[in-house]
Amino acid sequence: MLDVALLPGEYAVCRLPAGSTLPSRTWSELGDGDVVTVSWTADGISLICPTGRAPEQAVVETRWRCLRIVGPLDGPLTGTLAALVDPLERARVNVVACSTYDTDHVLVPAVRLIEATSALERAGHRVHR
Repeated sequence: MLDVALLPGEYAVCRLPAGSTLPSRTWSELGDGDVVTVSWTADGISLICPTGRAPEQAVVETRWRCLRIVGPLDGPLTGTLAALVDPLERARVNVVACSTYDTDHVLVPAVRLIEATSALERAGHRVHR
């Protein structure tokens, strides 16, 4: 069983062309609980951030909610992320996952939040709203 916190506010999943510059407002002065994650590849930049911090030049999918495994987790644990993704997959809820040094995050469409949290609770997890 995992403790999962529902973070406040909505999140955006963004794509920028390779070589783009991220405006500092994307990551500066984050509020408690805010998550910003960036993945750089030769093909482009993927960014997850609170909706209000999404760069204007990005292709943006908005209205995601972020669930965080309450951590920090002790080192690399096998199956932790799968423990969240599997029940969401069975409930047919789309996910975007990202990990930090301390914990894992799963984003679900805001319109499917109730279904997502219900699926996690049925799987034995505790969701803190």
